[in-house]
Amino acid sequence: MEVRELEWFVVLARTENVTNAATQLHVSQPTLSRALARIERQLGVKLFDRNQNRLRLNKYGEIYRAHAERAMKELTQGEERIRTLVDPHQGVVSLGFLHSFGGWLVPSLLDRYHVQAPLTSFELEGGAADSIVEAVRSGRIDIGFVAPRPVADDLAWVRLGRELLCLEVPPGDDFADRESISIAEISTRPMIALGQSYGLRHVVDRLFDDAGCVPSISIEATELSTLRALVRHGSGIAIVPVPRSDQQSPTVTVPISDANAFRSYGVITRNDGPTGSAARAFLEFVTGSYDESLLDEPTTASPVPTA
Repeated sequence: MEVRELEWFVVLARTENVTNAATQLHVSQPTLSRALARIERQLGVKLFDRNQNRLRLNKYGEIYRAHAERAMKELTQGEERIRTLVDPHQGVVSLGFLHSFGGWLVPSLLDRYHVQAPLTSFELEGGAADSIVEAVRSGRIDIGFVAPRPVADDLAWVRLGRELLCLEVPPGDDFADRESISIAEISTRPMIALGQSYGLRHVVDRLFDDAGCVPSISIEATELSTLRALVRHGSGIAIVPVPRSDQQSPTVTVPISDANAFRSYGVITRNDGPTGSAARAFLEFVTGSYDESLLDEPTTASPVPTA
């Protein structure tokens, strides 16, 4: 049996959908179906129960999937061991991160790490917190940077720091001259927020829940940059991380007086850690030599325009 077909089976077992698996693997559906048929003929049993066009992994498939995943992991580790003999820092590390971390956290870490490991390559993927968590869980991504800490027993989390949150409003807004503001006061106004799958939205919902009130979400965005642009154009107000010194925007940020107005951010991996030696080395660097003076949150928000 070809290693490629073993990988195809693992993906198909995870998705239980030929169309989705074929798309993910960049192969045609007939090619994938024929590969599955060859595996089943070789084993002498069906690995999936078929109901019209739907697949469901059966007990034989579950057994074979466990062994197939271990085999793939052993092959990957073997390749990594060979590369490690040549250079312990040579290899590819796949990173997932919130879009907002792509402007400061990830570049800072990569710049510092490349000083000691210039041969390490990185594959980067920005996305929503839920998608990053799922990608790490499935093994498609080695390491994820998310906020807040996900509720997931099968993932390891190391807190790296926290970002204070503030209210962002357009110039001239009724709240623009305030020295600080409470969540309860913010709840009286229509807000712009990220969608439910985003980590910042989880934090915002928790803030209002703790304050005993309900936010009035009038617009949902999919990126923090879009959200801030909508605020700039007067479409509403929003709760965002306190802008950093290198971030400029013609809006006004107002400190939030509630003590829990922050989001913790950190790094996630599967409980047994990333598979590759290069990914493990990078993770050790991130968690062992983290410099809060470079990466942690601004100390406060100021009720003045950030530009």
